[in-house]
Amino acid sequence: GLDQIHDPEVAVFHAGTAQDSSGRIVTNGGRVLSVSALGTSLKEACDRAYQAVGTISFSGGFYRKDIGKRAFEKTEVA
Repeated sequence: GLDQIHDPEVAVFHAGTAQDSSGRIVTNGGRVLSVSALGTSLKEACDRAYQAVGTISFSGGFYRKDIGKRAFEKTEVA
């Protein structure tokens, strides 16, 4: 799904990846990717990053759904 991310405000950082003999990006152990995004608000940036994460999949892959949660709790002061 990496080729499905066309948003210029999204960056995917590779850590545990490699290219196989056919040029495909494959996992190479450990924490594999980090996805970051920009937005006009923290919520927009977070939503954009998680939308990009949703396009990426691989066998055994998973991602944390709590990143940024504490920041939202701090900004929701009435």
